[in-house]
Amino acid sequence: MTTITVFQSADGIYKRVLCEGHAGFAQAGADIVCAAVSILVLNTVNSIEKFGGQRFLCSVEEEKGTVCLEMTEDPTKETKLLLDSMLLGLNGIREQYGKQYVKLEFKEV
Repeated sequence: MTTITVFQSADGIYKRVLCEGHAGFAQAGADIVCAAVSILVLNTVNSIEKFGGQRFLCSVEEEKGTVCLEMTEDPTKETKLLLDSMLLGLNGIREQYGKQYVKLEFKEV
């Protein structure tokens, strides 16, 4: 299962997004759920870098299937929109393919 944990302040400001694990929908190389999640998450990171006007930290561990995006300052309007869009897409994948493959959780920090 891929777990995406969104860390937000009490007033809903994005602080960190952690994506962990492999979906397990199919074997490695054929797992369309894992590929879809990876594309959404990595494209969002790339889009924030290019269009968001945002400083952030990002780490990726391919073997573990981990991507961690951490805001070093409050998100810009563009960054918030990009993260909202990513979560919309991830929720769509979760609903389409099943909650046993993609888990979305939100934590207050």
